[in-house]
Amino acid sequence: MSRAVVVSALGVTQILAWGSTYYLPAVLAGPIASDTGWPLSWIVGALSLGLLVAALVSPRVGGAIEREGGRRVLAASAIMIGLGQIGLAVAPSLPAFIGGWLVIGVGMGAGLYDAAFATLGRLYGGDARRAITSLTLFGGFASTACWPLSAYLATAIGWRWTCATYAAIQFGLALPVYLLALPRASPARDGELASAGAARGPAPAEPRSGMLMLLVTTLTLSAMLSAALSVHLLPILQARGASLAAAVSLGAVIGPCQVGARAIEMAIARHRHPIWTKLASVSGMAIGIAALWAKFAPAGAALLFYGAGIGLESIARGTLPLALFGPIGYARLMGRLARPSLIAQAAAPWAGALVLSRYGADATLAVLAAVALLNVALTAALVANWRAGLRRASLA
Repeated sequence: MSRAVVVSALGVTQILAWGSTYYLPAVLAGPIASDTGWPLSWIVGALSLGLLVAALVSPRVGGAIEREGGRRVLAASAIMIGLGQIGLAVAPSLPAFIGGWLVIGVGMGAGLYDAAFATLGRLYGGDARRAITSLTLFGGFASTACWPLSAYLATAIGWRWTCATYAAIQFGLALPVYLLALPRASPARDGELASAGAARGPAPAEPRSGMLMLLVTTLTLSAMLSAALSVHLLPILQARGASLAAAVSLGAVIGPCQVGARAIEMAIARHRHPIWTKLASVSGMAIGIAALWAKFAPAGAALLFYGAGIGLESIARGTLPLALFGPIGYARLMGRLARPSLIAQAAAPWAGALVLSRYGADATLAVLAAVALLNVALTAALVANWRAGLRRASLA
């Protein structure tokens, strides 16, 4: 199967997976609460519980992909997401609804970006960077495609049938695509992976070094920031005087900025190491959040920097571990990296809600800006560590 077919297949399924899981409560939480009377906080919080389940299974997912490639793992993710969505559709009570999200959590752990990146790394070794970048271009359209679809379906057939429709899409489209478009076993053997890594240049760190701890920390902080703002950006903007329509319009800037930044990265990727993508990512996020907090620039301009930053973050998340530590064991490493990030994504909305409700929008943005600036400092330390490793390698 050609690389273009594999990347396109994964791109379509990533849109469907993200749109029908992570982005689903943004549209359906209100209709579900109105229809059932269940507390809105628990309806939204069920996603956080699903993310915690995803965090628990992610290391095993990475190990499975490392051993046998991603075809069966991703196919299993479509099955679990579909079963969980059926559970949501028929849930007679809030505990049953939460149970559906726990099943979906298994599917998210086995089927979102980290698993897809690991699959590409296992398939293409050190040459996977362009494929990973291309995949994130697809993923940037998940909310753009699925939010309107979810809103239309919820209005036309109700939230339960909307969940059932997404389950049918997982079983009828995503599952066959995984089984037909992905190779039965990864063609990249350890020897080939080692050769690809050697051709790419030295990998100056071992996975247990201080560099790994810096990488884990900065990826986790980035995940925390994006999760907090994905939930609380509109309330923050409204608390600072924007109408709902204006807040939605400002929030809509983020999606195109993500895709635009990824397209630029794809065009220039061959000329630079992914560590510079990571530095650009955290810098863009920090500039955007700090400018929004301090009102240095119009909100739209601040969100342009923030959107570009989180767009590049998705690329850095997949490509930087590959560049730093090499292709051998990459899938397993991605599974390990996913756990703290998913835990952060689960906890950040709750923590953000606590700060926002008690201290207001300005204090919330101040905390987020401080975390973003800390993330820049940690990434700068990661760059220094990497460059020191290169110097040591050149002297050896």
